[in-house]
Amino acid sequence: MADTRNAGRPLSPHLQVYEKSLTMTLSIVHRITGVALYAGTLLLVWWLTAAAISEPYFDMVQSVFGSWPGKLVLFGFTWALIHHTLGGIRHLVWDTGRGFDLRHVEMGARLTLAGSIILTAVVWAIALGVS
Repeated sequence: MADTRNAGRPLSPHLQVYEKSLTMTLSIVHRITGVALYAGTLLLVWWLTAAAISEPYFDMVQSVFGSWPGKLVLFGFTWALIHHTLGGIRHLVWDTGRGFDLRHVEMGARLTLAGSIILTAVVWAIALGVS
């Protein structure tokens, strides 16, 4: 077997080499929100199943989602859904070959973060105003 330790090749970059940036953080958050959306979809299935089973069971599930911890989970699910969607749109723009200069990359990251927070607040303001 050949000794490759002294082959003169550069070391692969690792996390200690990279400077932390907003786009790096949002990339990680995009993956986390994807996992959260999977778990949230299981909650949606639970809610729909309860609606199909019986009214008392549905009322019990509604009371779980209507409690403050339930609302907190639903708020987080709403933010994750919106944030993941906006991040996906940002990646879709990149897939067209646009927005790769550093100024646009940074602006896209900031818009994704701000947009997800603002849109989540708007959705919940509307939802709480309707109920």
